[in-house]
Amino acid sequence: MTFTTMYRVEDLPGLNCGICGMRSCADMADRLQVEPDLIKRCIYLSENPLEARQAATENRNHPLTVTAVPPSPMMSAQPVMVSCAGCAPSTTAVSSSFIPGMSNPWRDSLGREFDFYLEHFPEEPGPREIILPHNPLLTREMDVQVGDILIGRPLGMSCGCPITHCGVAMDVDKRTGVIVWCVTGPLNPRQHGFKDLGYYIAEGYEGLIHDARCEIKIGMRYFFQPRMCMLQWRHSGLVNYLNRTPTGYQVRVEGLWIG
Repeated sequence: MTFTTMYRVEDLPGLNCGICGMRSCADMADRLQVEPDLIKRCIYLSENPLEARQAATENRNHPLTVTAVPPSPMMSAQPVMVSCAGCAPSTTAVSSSFIPGMSNPWRDSLGREFDFYLEHFPEEPGPREIILPHNPLLTREMDVQVGDILIGRPLGMSCGCPITHCGVAMDVDKRTGVIVWCVTGPLNPRQHGFKDLGYYIAEGYEGLIHDARCEIKIGMRYFFQPRMCMLQWRHSGLVNYLNRTPTGYQVRVEGLWIG
């Protein structure tokens, strides 16, 4: 399916659900100005744009209501952001002025601080992740090949993310079972089928750093947030490869966990 329309924030569903990997529909609209193909990440617009635009109008006319964190008396009132259940502000938030994903760009959707955003390589379909199936023999038994569409979930100490990940294999080591894939979202598996790895260990990420609030050093552990993370949760990892580029750093981060 080819998308040629220049979408504005008014054309998006207005749910701020985060399923596309952005914090809000406004963030998605900003990215669409330079990467229009990202519209395919919006599950509401991927099948029927006309119906989705009607839904967007309905959402704006009848917005979802959420319980917002009361503003501090020392602060001016801020608009209430429409949020999904996972992103809605809590009455027990860490800060009375914090609205997840909006008030502070260096806090995740649960209000936790992090040090940098990890971006994916622009020529690749999604974030690059190094994984090892809990049964490494599956790589050979399932005859995993470069280009295969895969699904699986990172279990236990290797992140413990509750979301099933979907991606495309970029490199496969049949001897060790290690797979490098790009995480892409659920649309490809739904449309084209997949191989199910079951549980796997997330060994590392590779990507780019354009935005950081501290100096990045090799050998140091940092809290970071993958830009396209559906849950917008911070991760932790040790930087063991660092290459300076004209726009930032190319890095590899290993020893991963969430929180």
